[in-house]
Amino acid sequence: MSTVIKQAVQARLVASAPRMETVPATLRYDRKDPFAVRIDFPAQATLEGTDITWRFGRELLAAGIEESAGVGDVRVAPYGYGRTVLEFHAQEGVALVHVRTSELRRFLRRAEGIVPGGHEHLLLDLDQDLTELLRDAR
Repeated sequence: MSTVIKQAVQARLVASAPRMETVPATLRYDRKDPFAVRIDFPAQATLEGTDITWRFGRELLAAGIEESAGVGDVRVAPYGYGRTVLEFHAQEGVALVHVRTSELRRFLRRAEGIVPGGHEHLLLDLDQDLTELLRDAR
């Protein structure tokens, strides 16, 4: 069984009203990092002109498609019929991205197939993680 899920999604970057630019994005879930999901944006979708990846909690994404969730750098909330808005807060500003809720639900179901919710902690290897942290600190 694969330990990584990648799913292309169509994201709509909210710019000056009424314009919304469609940008490609890829959702990723990796069994090796069971609490997190990632969304990758290609260089053409970013101000810096470089690929950007945002990493945030799988629980945050799941909660945010039902009701507003998050208070930090990433916030997720339902938006109208069939859409979810992802807010990414950085020093440079805030990016708002709309994604079809059905695509997010499909992605979360696939992630559940790899690591059921509530079982993420069973995949943690604290000894290995501590060893890597200590090695990186040198």
